[in-house]
Amino acid sequence: MDDLLETALRELLSNPTGVASPEGVLVGYARVSTADQKLDLQLDALKREGVEPGNIFVEKISGAAKRRPELERALRALRPGDTLVVWRLDRVARSLRELLERLDWLEKRKIAFRSISERNMIDTGTAAGRLILHVLGAMAEFERQLTRERTGAGMRARKARGGTVGAPRQIDVEKARDAFRRGATFKEAADEQGCKPQALRRYITTTEAMALRAMGPKRKKAKK
Repeated sequence: MDDLLETALRELLSNPTGVASPEGVLVGYARVSTADQKLDLQLDALKREGVEPGNIFVEKISGAAKRRPELERALRALRPGDTLVVWRLDRVARSLRELLERLDWLEKRKIAFRSISERNMIDTGTAAGRLILHVLGAMAEFERQLTRERTGAGMRARKARGGTVGAPRQIDVEKARDAFRRGATFKEAADEQGCKPQALRRYITTTEAMALRAMGPKRKKAKK
C-alpha cells in the first residue's frame, strides 16, 4: 500500500491539475432497488457525462443481492483505457471494503472509475482521485488491523479473568450497514441492534461507516 501511495502522490505532483487525457470508452451503470423506482435521474446524469445510450447498463435489483447480472455485463464490456461511470458510489458497492475491492479490480485492468455525485472524491482517471483511493484503502486496512488487535487483547483479558471467549454473534452487520446508509450514528445503529457501539465497531470500522453515510441521503440540520 505504501508503494501505491507513493506512486499516486508522484503522479499528483507531476500533474497538479489532475486532468487525465481522455482515452477509451465511457461505460455507464445505473441501478435502482425496486421495480417502482425510476432510473431517469441516473440515466440523464450519465448521458450528460458523455456516456452513449448504447453503453449504459441498467437493472432493478437490491444492492444487497449477491449477483447483479447487468453490473457483471458492464464489467465484462470494459477494456483497458475505458472508464466505468456511475451516478453514486452505492450503485456499485454495499460497503467501503467492497468498493475498494471493486476499484482494485478495475485498476489492475487499467480501467478508470468515475462517480458523478462524488466527482471531487473519486475519479481514478485523475492523479488526485487515485491518491484519495489509496488513502482510503490504507485507512481501511489500518482500522482492520487495529480492530483485530483490540479484539485479540479483549479476548485475552477476558480469558485471564476466567470469562468465556467466543460468545454467539448477535449483530446483523447488513442491517447495521443499512442504518449507516440512512445517516445513523454508531449509537443509533447500535441501539437498533440492542448492543453497545463498541460491539458494533468490531464488525464495522469508522472509515466504512463514514463511507456508507456519504452514500446515503444528506441529514437535515435541526432548526435552531
